[in-house]
Amino acid sequence: MITSFPKFLSKNNNVRMNLKNYSIYIVGLCLMTLSVSSQETTRFTGNVSIPYDECIASYADLAASSGDAFLLEMGKTDIGKPLHLFIINKDGDVRPSSFPDDKAVILINNGIHPGEPCGIDASLKLAGDLLSGKPEFDDILETTVICIIPIYNVGGSLNRGCCSRANQNGPEKYGFRGNAKNLDLNRDFIKADSENAKSFSKIFQLIQPHLFLDTHTSNGSDYQYVMTMIHTQPDKAHQRIGDFILQKVNPIIYESMENKGWGMVPYVHTMGRTPEQGIMDFLETPRYSTGYTALFNTIGFTSETHMFKPFADRVESTYQFELTLLQFAQENIKDLLKVRKRANEEISVQKQFALQWELDTTSWKEIQFSGYEPEFSISEVTGQERLSYNREEPKTTSIKHYDKYLPKVVVEKPDYYIIPQGWSDVIERLRINGVKMLPIVEDRVIEVEAYHITDYDSKTKPYEGHYLHDNVEVEKVVEPIQFYRGDIVIPTNQPSNKFIVEMLEPQGVDSYFAWNFFDSILQQKEWFSDYIFEDEAEQMLSANPDLRAEFEAKKKAEPQFSQNHWWMLYWLYQQSEHFENSFNRFPVYRYNGEF
Repeated sequence: MITSFPKFLSKNNNVRMNLKNYSIYIVGLCLMTLSVSSQETTRFTGNVSIPYDECIASYADLAASSGDAFLLEMGKTDIGKPLHLFIINKDGDVRPSSFPDDKAVILINNGIHPGEPCGIDASLKLAGDLLSGKPEFDDILETTVICIIPIYNVGGSLNRGCCSRANQNGPEKYGFRGNAKNLDLNRDFIKADSENAKSFSKIFQLIQPHLFLDTHTSNGSDYQYVMTMIHTQPDKAHQRIGDFILQKVNPIIYESMENKGWGMVPYVHTMGRTPEQGIMDFLETPRYSTGYTALFNTIGFTSETHMFKPFADRVESTYQFELTLLQFAQENIKDLLKVRKRANEEISVQKQFALQWELDTTSWKEIQFSGYEPEFSISEVTGQERLSYNREEPKTTSIKHYDKYLPKVVVEKPDYYIIPQGWSDVIERLRINGVKMLPIVEDRVIEVEAYHITDYDSKTKPYEGHYLHDNVEVEKVVEPIQFYRGDIVIPTNQPSNKFIVEMLEPQGVDSYFAWNFFDSILQQKEWFSDYIFEDEAEQMLSANPDLRAEFEAKKKAEPQFSQNHWWMLYWLYQQSEHFENSFNRFPVYRYNGEF
């Protein structure tokens, strides 16, 4: 049967999420033509990854067979098919607003890169095992709500073939990295160009997970491990979250995986050409899944199985990693719930926020690394030096792990941000992400802090559909701005403060300014005719000795300027009453005080 559930909508965070089209997708046996028994659908063997239609039908089978499992359609994807969410809740209630406060919520995301499908198969196996009635899973189900996105990149999963992953050892067929709009969805969490990302944000804000996992397969160096791990970078997380990761979460997860026979190391993000030169923590900024979840005090993980290992091993190690996270949540439930609750409370009153970070190359830890002997030879193809790894010579050695990041740009939040309503694309993304917002109720002039963009660099080639800005420099000016009824006020006393600040401050590494949402302010709209403005320029210099002195000093200091008739007039035009003060003025304003 298909049952709508508009009661999912709560007034939490003033977000108007239209859930009328979301539905419980509990499919009866008459719709099971693509499915086989749950025992068969959840058993993985060999070098074959389950296709999209069979995967969804298998989850539907599990949902139909259990009163504790639900398969939901949670919004759109770019291919036109729904984004599914599978929920296991022993209380038998599918509504996130009714999830018990004493339960942990875990969200597992699969198939963001469908050419890396080990998580797709592992999660289906996990869901079947959790619902099998085996007593070893009882404690997990008593303390945890498990939420699984079976396949996130639906369009990429349907674009199925054998060969797009040039360096990967199976499976026989798999999906493509780009989605239906040829976007890499693991670069889209903030800009949300895809319907997938918008639907994901609604899911995330609705269920508010304590732990998040994104399943992947890694390209890169060769080594002995089947599994490596990226975790929320502790230095850029809330301090309480960062300390919890370092002191409790990571040690337990590494030990548990070792005990299960799947020993692992941090993701092998090399400092040089080989791991022997050291590895560093991957800085997952908010464009990435775990960078996004960290903005909301959710501890995130990216599992990275190794591309050369047999597919069956990659699936099994991912399954064991998922099980390890569930066991961690079950065994540390009180601490896990407490640390996120406290972090949410404290971030609501936090004053300073880092916008950019840089690796601390003076700090590292020595870790044991099991790899293979790197060898260098002359390439028969190019005639240049090539790297290979000799698997006949495994070795374990001590290497440096650089795991500290330092804040590079720090800002103090205002009491409020104000955004004119015309910037609807930004406002809509704030709504989707659960940000509390209030409308201005009458036209008024408000004295605010305004940023003027004084310099920035832009990419010369498109990256995920955008020409990203970086190295942004700003000047802060206090000035009166006319606002209108319906413009948006955002208080910064809420748990989503980290998201708010990093998105609305133009120097944020993945801010909405960086992703080109405000590019129209970077183009001057009004100009002048030099042969007419010449007379006014002369009058300006005659009437203002200080301006003349500054003009003459600039000509003397900059020979190229002094030899360019138009540039000299343009400089004077910029000093005149005609020049538009909105040019390069960032249209998100800062306000301190009572509102």
